Amino acid sequence: MDSLKQSSSTVQELPGAASAYRPTPPPAWKPRTDPAPLLPEAEPHRVLGTDAVATADPELLRRLYAELVRGRRYNAQATALTKQGRLAVYPSSTGQEACEVAAALALEDRDWLFPSYRDTLAAVARGLDPVQALTLLRGDWHTGYDPHEHRVAPLCTPLATQLPHAVGLAHAARLKGDDVVALAMVGDGGTSEGDFHEALNFAAVWQAPVVFLVQNNGFAISVPLAKQTAAPSLAHKAVGYGMPGRLVDGNDAVAVHQVLSEAVARARRGGGPTLVEAVTYRIDAHTNADDATRYRGDSEVEAWRAHDPILLLERELTERGMLDEEGKRQAAEAAETMAAALRERMNAEPVLDPMDLFAHVYAEQTAQLREQAAQLRAELDAAGDDASAGTEGDVR
Repeated sequence: MDSLKQSSSTVQELPGAASAYRPTPPPAWKPRTDPAPLLPEAEPHRVLGTDAVATADPELLRRLYAELVRGRRYNAQATALTKQGRLAVYPSSTGQEACEVAAALALEDRDWLFPSYRDTLAAVARGLDPVQALTLLRGDWHTGYDPHEHRVAPLCTPLATQLPHAVGLAHAARLKGDDVVALAMVGDGGTSEGDFHEALNFAAVWQAPVVFLVQNNGFAISVPLAKQTAAPSLAHKAVGYGMPGRLVDGNDAVAVHQVLSEAVARARRGGGPTLVEAVTYRIDAHTNADDATRYRGDSEVEAWRAHDPILLLERELTERGMLDEEGKRQAAEAAETMAAALRERMNAEPVLDPMDLFAHVYAEQTAQLREQAAQLRAELDAAGDDASAGTEGDVR
């Protein structure tokens, strides 16, 4: 009887009917979070071509334009380097430059950027040496740069594994009282990985100061978004984890910068994480090893070329008298100077030390690593002695 009385308190009784009930959760149940404020925009947020652009900082607009022009030239030069055999592979972000540049400029120096393999441009826009950003793709080094120096995590080739890392760093920073925000970048394909969902869940539960930027460029290699998810948008996925979702035109550099800046500021003041979906398009193939003509038509690509992020911003600045032919020329020349320096440095043969294989694997080398390093050193020394002996024999 006691057990029956106890269990009866777990059903919701109908008014006026003491013995009637319906199998619903207990009366104490209620939504943990009101979903309405978390829902993303019905249409991607835009600034260019609207009255809102009049309130934008002119210096920011000019800087965004210069970075977009430089980014487009960077993508073209890196793609050419793959054809020349100077890079093993290059995932171009042509068409997505607005997302890349805005992500870098929305952060403070103390913040951290967690890029994917396609986000070399974001790392360069944040101040990373263009050659160092390509070193991983060249196969010369594990990373190519010091993440702590630049506050840029290693370029992540496995899909979405950088997202839990970003959450962990952001959560740790908050526990230590550091005023730091982490911005993690991922493609639409990465949202199909378990790491994406785990990262969002931990971030929301911990209220970690992290911003997730999903660059929805239409395809996960050859798989269109419609075959990955049936959600109204990727931004809607935020609601299921209890964080706000934002939907933005990923080719509108000003809008992306505005949305990301608001999300970063919200995270910094303790408001927790935000998921931002930037709707953009990958103009080039997935990488130089991909044939995009097998899964999409030219008409689709050309339609997106008309919505090019550089053209959109250039048109706005020109119409408002903020950019003239001289300004365009200066931006193009600066981009070409960068590309020329990149070519020259990448065409130089790298000086590699095989012993670097054992550097930076662990803070302190394990016994096994020390043994392997000693073995390699002995083989290198022996090879050097043999080469010297051969040379001396030729001289004699």
